Amino acid sequence: MAIVRWDPVRELDSFQSDMNRLFDGFFGGQPNRNGGHRRWIPPMDLVESDGDLVLRADLPGMDESDINIEVKDNALTITGERKSEHETGREGFYRVERAVGAFARTLSLPEGVDADAISADFDRGVLEVRIPKPAESKARRIAVGGSAEQIEEESHDG
Repeated sequence: MAIVRWDPVRELDSFQSDMNRLFDGFFGGQPNRNGGHRRWIPPMDLVESDGDLVLRADLPGMDESDINIEVKDNALTITGERKSEHETGREGFYRVERAVGAFARTLSLPEGVDADAISADFDRGVLEVRIPKPAESKARRIAVGGSAEQIEEESHDG
């Protein structure tokens, strides 16, 4: 019986390959040169500023015309397609790792977002979408036997 030295890097590589096959089998993906599949999901950040939610997506190698942004049913969806930069069947490259193909990312929006006030900019391969925060709903006190206007007037006088 031979003693085999444990190599954590080899174990992680094997685990990553297994996970890639699992996700590619479940989600489909773009065929790569070796006959396998790769799915491209652009990375996104969502940060909060004073008045906006700001979504930034890395979309290198794409033009504005390759990107579509849609708001429907309180969800913002970004779709697009990154095309291959090399010709199929052409020789001369050794390794192709950058994924290409269609993608779709959807973000649930908070209640009350004004879809008409959402804006987007695209600069140097980064898409920035600004989503104005909805106005906070304020509690309204109703007096028994009176109207809401009377309560507001009384509270301002006192």
